[in-house]
Amino acid sequence: MATRLLELVLVLVAAMAQVARGGGGGGHDYGKALSKSILYYEAQRSGVLPQSQRIAWRASSGLADGKANGVDLVGGYYDAGDNVKFGLPMAFTVTMMAWSVLEYGEQMAAAGELGHAVEAIKWGTDYFVKAHPEPNVLYAEVGDGDSDHNCWQRPEDMTTSRQAYRLDPQNPGSDLAGETAAAMAAASLVFRTSNPGYANQLLQHSKQLFDFADKYRGRYDNSITVARNYYGSFSGYGDELLWASAWLYLATDDRRYLDYLANNADALGGTGWSINQFGWDVKYPGVQVLAAKFLLQGKASEHAGVMQSYQQKVEFFVCSCLGKGSGNNVERTPGGMLYHQKWNNIQFVTSASFLLAVYSDHLAGAGAAVRCSAGPTQPSELLAFARSQVDYILGSNPRATSYMVGYGATYPRQAHHRGSSIVSIKDSPSFVGCRDGYASWYGRQGSNPNLLDGAVVGGPDEHDDFADERNNYQQTEAATYNNAPLMGVLARLAAGHGSRARLGQSLKDGIVANHTSLPPLSHAAASPVEIEQKATRSWTKNGKRYHRYSVTVTNRSPAKTVEELHIGIGKLYGPVWGVEKARYGYVLPSWLPSLPAGKSAAFVYVHAAPPADVWVTGYKLV
Repeated sequence: MATRLLELVLVLVAAMAQVARGGGGGGHDYGKALSKSILYYEAQRSGVLPQSQRIAWRASSGLADGKANGVDLVGGYYDAGDNVKFGLPMAFTVTMMAWSVLEYGEQMAAAGELGHAVEAIKWGTDYFVKAHPEPNVLYAEVGDGDSDHNCWQRPEDMTTSRQAYRLDPQNPGSDLAGETAAAMAAASLVFRTSNPGYANQLLQHSKQLFDFADKYRGRYDNSITVARNYYGSFSGYGDELLWASAWLYLATDDRRYLDYLANNADALGGTGWSINQFGWDVKYPGVQVLAAKFLLQGKASEHAGVMQSYQQKVEFFVCSCLGKGSGNNVERTPGGMLYHQKWNNIQFVTSASFLLAVYSDHLAGAGAAVRCSAGPTQPSELLAFARSQVDYILGSNPRATSYMVGYGATYPRQAHHRGSSIVSIKDSPSFVGCRDGYASWYGRQGSNPNLLDGAVVGGPDEHDDFADERNNYQQTEAATYNNAPLMGVLARLAAGHGSRARLGQSLKDGIVANHTSLPPLSHAAASPVEIEQKATRSWTKNGKRYHRYSVTVTNRSPAKTVEELHIGIGKLYGPVWGVEKARYGYVLPSWLPSLPAGKSAAFVYVHAAPPADVWVTGYKLV
């Protein structure tokens, strides 16, 4: 016990010293962290590596990808610590890298990293061009998680299946096609000035993919079932269709994409979802931030009312992250990190930090503030909170541990990563077989032989605890989508307190000087879904007073049907009947897939406490 107490005291002293050196005061070297966050992508490359490759322990791999299918699918990125090319997280990664450059490209240039960032984007988009050989065909994945996870091999030694899986009109995937369209539209803006021919090529692919996604609707994991256990599309495809239309509006200035964003806001869930997670699956907060930008910048035209409804959802996200919402605030660890889940929680910390930084800058440019239930919140508070989350990741936390490999004095040494954990093929060219890696390298004590420089791992649990062990994949595995939004925030923070600057004028969306013509946010439409709950029975058992609560959910829309209703329940300490647990809260039973206008559904729960918090997480109104 005394030993454990001494350990805790030493950790606390180290943490205090780290905070004193560079906590919220900005003492971290954000420029160095930015460089490393981009360098990491070179460790994730698949295909023929260029002479400029800086991660020297990697070599070319996946050189026959697509050959069995009669298509060239060499290139792209491995998603995390395995050797599969999963399309959905790869596309989201590229979208977020491009958004990071579009918002903070000049800051990256000042840090000497813009060229590397653009190169990282192009490595992804070059692959997407190959993966989209026909207007209505998209190759969605190379390899599969089941066979890959059975082996522990360097990518250069792969003997696992390299089967390619494709989407087409008979096997649709609106979510993946939509995300890939978003990635290529966003990237086209990055290359608009430096490589206009390539930008036009990306834009053409983006338009075709969006049309394919919209015309042939369906979830990609229903067509490619091998992806379901790894990157299932829990939020459906409505968010990706809206996400793609928003990016295409930015890239083309074509009003049809703005009209799509506005006219489908209800039916695809854009103004129905209030959620405080943003990541490779659920894009609604990102869509809502882009829509709010259109409003703040005077680009919403006659759709201002709908864009205000989108902006309401942005402010829910912001207030929830800051702990200033009326309910459903994001939990935090004792050390202050936003906390959602045990497995790779940091992905939601980096993505939230990026959205907060971007929205802060656009609010500041418009002279506006966020309206939380706890009162007005200035843009500077959003940026300060984003900084606090980045500082936590870089080491200002109770363990004084950086969760970026290679940054700081203490960082993860045993990242769950095949290539990093096995001796480089350049140092030991002897073949490492499928199970050989598990036998000789996976359980090996000590640091990985190859530094996964810049990788941001999954991070600590809800108590700020972290075990640096290779088999602890929930905490020590890094992923490309952890780093992509962090690139932008790091560039923003590296620039200090100066005004935000972006990459040239490619967005053509300068801040409008006079916003007084915008109606107040409170005029946006209220939710048609009404929740009422009441206690229907109480009793005492074993000295505890129990209550049975009944909750009624009603669709108050005069004519439209509520579909895909998701309900959040917080402070629930007992069983619940009449709803089913889902990825984002609870859903109605499978035999009740929708609520027609004027209709209600009910569920009950029992616990020895006051009423639980019950709210609407999301829905579509059709």
